[in-house]
Amino acid sequence: METQEYNNALNQFSPSLMRFAVNFLRCEEEAKDIVQDVFEKLWMNRNKVESGKMKAWLFTCANNAMINLIRKKNRSCELNVSFHEKEVYDSGHYESKQAIQHVVSTLPPLQKSILLLRDLEGYTYDEIGGILSLSNTQVKVYLFRARMKMKKQLTQLNELA
Repeated sequence: METQEYNNALNQFSPSLMRFAVNFLRCEEEAKDIVQDVFEKLWMNRNKVESGKMKAWLFTCANNAMINLIRKKNRSCELNVSFHEKEVYDSGHYESKQAIQHVVSTLPPLQKSILLLRDLEGYTYDEIGGILSLSNTQVKVYLFRARMKMKKQLTQLNELA
């Protein structure tokens, strides 16, 4: 990969990678760090990455980095989930966007990745399967389960409101 091809990839894919990372992590600073690290890895592996598979490679690398970051946070910081959920449910006032963001943030990382890649970024099942090393059937099953969990949680939130 030449410098020009790297710069083209940076210009073409950084906005969608950033959007994916921000929606996954809910923290713009962490998302910027992830995207920067991913493009640094791309440059370091520029001779190994095929130009036709660059997009999938970037999203795979970003997804793995975000999951590793979440695992690291979970190991280093004890979360009191029951307190957090009570606080959210007791607020009684939801903007629909905030409710959806909250529900998406409670999904397991793989389901969250698939949901964001499909519904936010518009990737096909094949592309998502390539990025996450899953079959089409697995992508469809995980997406279905994620949507069902979201529907159930949003229904519960509406009942509480």
